Amino acid sequence: MRFLANKPQPALRMRVAIVTETWPPEINGVALTVQSLTQELAALGHVVELVRPRQDSDADSPLSQPYEQVLLAGASMPRYRGLRFGLPAQHALHRRWSGLRPDVLYIATEGPLGLTALSASRRLGIPVCTGFHTRFDDFARHYGLGLLTPIVFAYLRRFHNRASATLVPTSELAEFLRANGFRNVQLLPRAVDTDLFRPERRDQTLRAQWGLAATDLAVIHVGRVAPEKNLDLAVRAFNAIRQREPTARFVIVGDGPTRAALAARHPDIVFAGIRRGEDLARHYASADLFLFPSLSETFGNVTLEALASGVPVVAFDYGAARAHIHDARAGMLAPRSDDDAFVDAALALSTLVRSCAETAATTLRDAARASVTSLSTSSVAQHFADLLGRLSTRRAA
Repeated sequence: MRFLANKPQPALRMRVAIVTETWPPEINGVALTVQSLTQELAALGHVVELVRPRQDSDADSPLSQPYEQVLLAGASMPRYRGLRFGLPAQHALHRRWSGLRPDVLYIATEGPLGLTALSASRRLGIPVCTGFHTRFDDFARHYGLGLLTPIVFAYLRRFHNRASATLVPTSELAEFLRANGFRNVQLLPRAVDTDLFRPERRDQTLRAQWGLAATDLAVIHVGRVAPEKNLDLAVRAFNAIRQREPTARFVIVGDGPTRAALAARHPDIVFAGIRRGEDLARHYASADLFLFPSLSETFGNVTLEALASGVPVVAFDYGAARAHIHDARAGMLAPRSDDDAFVDAALALSTLVRSCAETAATTLRDAARASVTSLSTSSVAQHFADLLGRLSTRRAA
């Protein structure tokens, strides 16, 4: 394995199987988080086996990766053609892991593939931990299936309680799950790529394409354009800002099922579509203020990306925002579900950003970035590896 030749070898070299039903180029926090953990775990010298649904884009993917891939059957998510879930594969996984046994298994998603991977691992006595990434009970409510919310939550609890540990990104979420019957909940912080996302990627040419002069205010949102993202509140907050700053522009990066309707109602919004890599980082850094009105996140990775890009954030007081925004120059938090307070916070922070001289604006960007500089992908991956190492000494209960 030549790609490991110059890598420091870990004290305990493990064979780790990672199961996920979402993976780039799909754009969501789970896919990107799992990709980062997979790549960094391999870089630490562990043998990583990635189990996921096959994607149309796999034909164009590089043949050589620093991890093994097991591609299985999947299907498209209803209403999200770009997202897939894995079909049940218990027998295939049982056969594979009987002959090529992982030391430990990490399951990132609770769909059919994740469920059958959990069952196979328990039958084989392989230690397994899960990641709680998505509040699917909240998703049911946002898509008109509110009656199913308690059923979905009960399924999530049963799923995660069959594992040796459930990994969550914040102490707040850990406390919530423990209070609701989840056992063996452990904290694994989320990382952000501070080399990719940084203030220096600010691009005046891009801002001009948005219709902005050098001193005009650019307000941005990045994420899926979908009902659960609460974007009507973001538009309301921006409209309040624009009453004070008529030249301000609102830029939405992303796509989703409600984009067409939102664009029809608000033709003044700049819809930038899906952006990736350095292009995405350039969009973040070219903005002055990030609005994140979602109430359905378990964390909110985009909050970290905005902060790393030097963009102050307005968000509700939970998840990544609560965990990492402690300096008013980096962002302002509204009490959860208090829409008026969210709008007030957006007005206050936009006034601060807009009224600053260039040197003070630099201070705001520095404060935002400083709030996340400790969350490097390598340090979080080492924490993950240490946790997996402890689990690998156990057998599944």
